[in-house]
Amino acid sequence: MIHKRITIYDIAKALDVSASYVSKALNNHPAINEKVKETVRRKATELNYKHNSHAANLRQGSSKTIGVVVPHINHSFFSEAIAGIEEICFENNHSLVICQSHESFMQECKAIDTLIHQNVDCILISVSAETRSYTHLDNIRNHNIGLIQFDRCMDQVESFKVSNDNKEACYNVTKTLFQQGYKRVAFLGGPNHTTIFRNRKEGFLMALKESGFSIPYNFVVEDSLLKEKTVETVTELLALKEPPDAFLTVSDYQSLAILEIAESKGIKVPDQLGIFGFANEAFTNIIKPSLSSVDQKSKELGKKAANIYFEKILKSKGTQLKRHEEIIKSEIIIRQSSMKIKSHF
Repeated sequence: MIHKRITIYDIAKALDVSASYVSKALNNHPAINEKVKETVRRKATELNYKHNSHAANLRQGSSKTIGVVVPHINHSFFSEAIAGIEEICFENNHSLVICQSHESFMQECKAIDTLIHQNVDCILISVSAETRSYTHLDNIRNHNIGLIQFDRCMDQVESFKVSNDNKEACYNVTKTLFQQGYKRVAFLGGPNHTTIFRNRKEGFLMALKESGFSIPYNFVVEDSLLKEKTVETVTELLALKEPPDAFLTVSDYQSLAILEIAESKGIKVPDQLGIFGFANEAFTNIIKPSLSSVDQKSKELGKKAANIYFEKILKSKGTQLKRHEEIIKSEIIIRQSSMKIKSHF
């Protein structure tokens, strides 16, 4: 059986007084004497009344709730980013509603509609791999709800953005692989319409050009985030007469799939094949060989994104703000999977 939520109207009916009188008593209004306040409080406890803070906040023009939409909550990059957002929300007495798109544009749109209907004050979003249109993001702003993009951002949308130094990171990783003696490095990217994946590819190509190495055109693969696409692509490349001797990926999950393929084929990592990923997922340091990766400082990224709302948007009180992008510097973590030279000592 579903029990109806007790309201101030139920308390008022039980005490034969007005609902506004009960509201004033529960909110410690000076016009109500202490004896009456205590009577109302006792009756509220007796009826198991719970204060509806959401409704109270809405009456004051704010829900004190932040919404966040991410592709996957079970990836440690996004879970750490959410932890950073949650920490800042807690410090500012705000609640957090978390949605995931599962890399689906349709689910992302549905999540945003849900958050808009829940009257959140701001939405923080990292867009899905399928997202190409941005009308759903404009819809957030049309409802006077704050919008902050983080990690995966749509350049066409005017909003605050928080991301990493993706181009520089991939450039440095590629140079590192060359320094370790790898010469035929393949690149597994994400959807090229998304800025971060486009920047990572540009960093790889810039380092490749500077180093004077040439690779076949099919060594650069876009939109291969799904494991099935990674397995298909890597299997084909490793079957070539002159296969890649290293892979740079934009996701540690791609790197993990490559490691599994290498083990199944008896290819030694890192001696015969180097692997370097992105995001520094929790598993990268505990598997054997451990996987090299780029630490994006995801918790710091999440905290920075949330702080933009509290320090800029909330304090602006509706005035026009100049949108800008915050860059979180990432860290290159070199582990066993790319240490070709050191593995011989």
